[in-house]
Amino acid sequence: MSETLSHPEPTVPASVSSELLLQIQRSLAGIDYGSVEIVIHDSRVVQIERNRKTRFRHPLEIPPS
Repeated sequence: MSETLSHPEPTVPASVSSELLLQIQRSLAGIDYGSVEIVIHDSRVVQIERNRKTRFRHPLEIPPS
């Protein structure tokens, strides 16, 4: 028997500003591989770090020196 898994819709606390959500969306845009890290101090978001990676289908060779 096949079972369909359902995922609950993510909820956002009312205290999260729309500006913060927009900044997170912008950080996620255009990343195929990588990460977005949200840094929090004293219960406040103070920084969003974006780490974008580029993957190569065929590894590039580095010529010997």
